[in-house]
Amino acid sequence: MAEENFDWMATANKKAKGKRPEYFDDPEDERMLSILMAVVGEVSVLRERMDTVERLLEAKGSINRADIESYTPDKQAAYERGAMIREYIYRVMRGPHQMVQELEQSEPPVEEVSRELKEI
Repeated sequence: MAEENFDWMATANKKAKGKRPEYFDDPEDERMLSILMAVVGEVSVLRERMDTVERLLEAKGSINRADIESYTPDKQAAYERGAMIREYIYRVMRGPHQMVQELEQSEPPVEEVSRELKEI
């Protein structure tokens, strides 16, 4: 498929197949998570592109769009980028991850709570 005939907007706006996973009871929370993850993805792409620009400028002094588009990171740069992106995602997801951990902590059975209340 030739890139000039490819409709990027139609592809980006296509509805995913299957049922959307649900993580929250409130649909608004689901929408907010979806928006957050879309923004995280976009920022991640921008960070990689900025890394490309910085590396090229450092190596060449001046660059053009073709330099940016044709850049392929070497093994070390790819490793550094991977670490940078993982760190970024860990920071963004720290709050939701902590919320899940709190939800997973087991609560005592009702009988035990009742017994403790009687002892007060």
